[in-house]
Amino acid sequence: MTAQPQVAKRSLRSTLLLTLAPGLFLLGAAEVWQAWRTAEDAANAAYDRSLYGAIKAMDANISTASGGLGVELPYRLLEFFELTANGRVYYRVATEGGLVEIGNADLPLPTETLLTKIPHFQDAIYFEEPVRVASYARILAPPLAGQPVGQRVVIQIAETLESRQAFIRQLVWESVTRDVLLLGSAMALMVLAVAWALEPIARLLNEVQARSAYDLTPISSNDIPAELKPLVEAVNHHIERNRQHTEARQRFIDDASHQLRTPLATLMTQVSFALREVDPKLQREALVAMKLQLEETVRQTNQMLALARVDSAGIHSESTNIAPIVEQLTRAWWQSAREKGIDLGYESEISNLIVDVQPGMLKEAITNLLHNAISYTPLGGHITVRLSRNATQARISVIDDGPGISEQDLAHVGERFFKTTLSTQTSTGLGLAITRSIAERHGGMLELGVGDRWQGLSASIVLPLT
Repeated sequence: MTAQPQVAKRSLRSTLLLTLAPGLFLLGAAEVWQAWRTAEDAANAAYDRSLYGAIKAMDANISTASGGLGVELPYRLLEFFELTANGRVYYRVATEGGLVEIGNADLPLPTETLLTKIPHFQDAIYFEEPVRVASYARILAPPLAGQPVGQRVVIQIAETLESRQAFIRQLVWESVTRDVLLLGSAMALMVLAVAWALEPIARLLNEVQARSAYDLTPISSNDIPAELKPLVEAVNHHIERNRQHTEARQRFIDDASHQLRTPLATLMTQVSFALREVDPKLQREALVAMKLQLEETVRQTNQMLALARVDSAGIHSESTNIAPIVEQLTRAWWQSAREKGIDLGYESEISNLIVDVQPGMLKEAITNLLHNAISYTPLGGHITVRLSRNATQARISVIDDGPGISEQDLAHVGERFFKTTLSTQTSTGLGLAITRSIAERHGGMLELGVGDRWQGLSASIVLPLT
């Protein structure tokens, strides 16, 4: 099979820049368009006011005192207007019915009906070039001769657009230059802001990369942005779990090297004795001793493996009815109890007790309690397995009437490899440690106390109810 090529992942910096930069460019383009529209409106407003001023000046020179329409053209004003417009200027003065026309008679007429004394501006084509036409109408007073009422006179002035368009281009160029400078500044600030905002990530990366492979201390969350704190907390949680697993692994190695050294040395001695012995009876006795030692070593190894598994394994709890589990385990140990002449009983009126547990681990814990009770209860003794509950907890108790545990030892029972003063030489001191670890991993505890009638030992696994 051919290896699939890895797709390069974009960095957070490039992702932010590639996301923000197009937005800035779009805003810049919108600003340029708006600047063009604003400059065009401003130029039109300024030049249209100039056109309107020329119309008012021409209107002031219109007279009907002679009975006809007379216009005294202000040529100097028109010449000055042509200079300021930087182009050609056209005019037309006519009555609304076209009876009298003065000036450029073919100027484009207004596209809309003129309102009296309200100027009207429009773009048009005159002599195959674009022009801006201003139109104005007012009532003649007095009216023309022979007219019963005053007619309206229409005044039009048009200019070519060279000066106007040059002015618009200048305004737009200045605006675009300003916007480009602002956009460049904004881009530079954005790059700096992204670099500054991502600096804690780079610092965190350098701190993690500089760590030793054996450094499992939590990462400091000081000077970390609020958005990164959940990530740092998650990493610290992972580091803590690795630290616990590492400690459990190291503890298992230390325990194994400490606890197996003596049994192995004993086995070596027994093997050497059996090899030197020629008497078959004595050889058999040595082999029996070796078998017992191997059995105890295997049991001790299994207990250490079980304890290491409990310490390091993840708990996958499930809602479980523990009543049948406790009853079945009690029945499974009846044969071992009968062989020692011990009365093993089960007491409970509960048939359905739901607890979040991992069934395999719970069975391991109960089995250790039953094994300890049967090991230490003398011939003719009694052991009771009792299942009870209260409002929030379930309790699995194994109660015997054996020798019990002294108050001095009771505070240390459950610690790894701790042996009470009444322990046998073959005891490993791991059974109760395994049970306590399992109970605590399920959010519960191991409680030890005096048995019924102030005799023996009561060992209880207490678990929270679902």
